[in-house]
Amino acid sequence: MPVSGREVSTAVQRMLAAATARSCGYGTAPTASSAPSGTQLPYTVLYPLGVTTGGPPYGEPDADARVLLQVTCVAGTAEQAEWMADKVRAAVLARKTSGAYSSELTVPGCAVMQRTLEKEEGVTVASGVYSYVQRYVIEVTTLNS
Repeated sequence: MPVSGREVSTAVQRMLAAATARSCGYGTAPTASSAPSGTQLPYTVLYPLGVTTGGPPYGEPDADARVLLQVTCVAGTAEQAEWMADKVRAAVLARKTSGAYSSELTVPGCAVMQRTLEKEEGVTVASGVYSYVQRYVIEVTTLNS
């Protein structure tokens, strides 16, 4: 069965909100009722940028997936935007001494194989709102065929 890009995206959204203690919108700014911090700055917005699939030898051709996601940190100052980007980077990439990722990322029906930072664009400002753009790749494989 092919990997669901939406399932990966919503799992990353939940992980970011929990690990950063700030709200994370899905394709748009969080709402006032978004946990844990509503629309209060800083917050993040997650944008799904596409999925490419492949497969293990002797397996289904779409059992593995490379999911590209953009996380935009939105803040009131450049320093706050960079601080939030640091929190996101740690949430996605930091590891324990055992080698396991520090922030749990649970995707139903899948195992997360790898997380990588593909690109950072740094701080920009428009109309007094600062943002910091990062792009991550989440590689997953299905657990059940």
